[in-house]
Amino acid sequence: MQGIPKIRSRRGPRRRKPAKLHADKAYDIPDCHRALRERRIGDRIARRGIETSARLGRHRWAIERTIAWLGGYRRLTLRYERHGHLFAAFLALDAAITCYKKLAN
Repeated sequence: MQGIPKIRSRRGPRRRKPAKLHADKAYDIPDCHRALRERRIGDRIARRGIETSARLGRHRWAIERTIAWLGGYRRLTLRYERHGHLFAAFLALDAAITCYKKLAN
């Protein structure tokens, strides 16, 4: 959560944090709830044994689809890079190629 860059907004100053976080049942632990509360970020985490995570599907689908697109690049799927900055560079390159392919259609 601390590594999230400032969010550009149409009006006013740039926001430093998201208003709400959507997550599935795997993140329904007290540490996650406490960390979000300390940062004053609203959470929408499906509770174990009570709710289904189906309601979160409409928000998570776009993220999981994008991760699946990036998984199509072998260099990211099998991590060959020893250094994190090289992995981040290839991730940015693959994201740019993916965006180009989607916008070209």
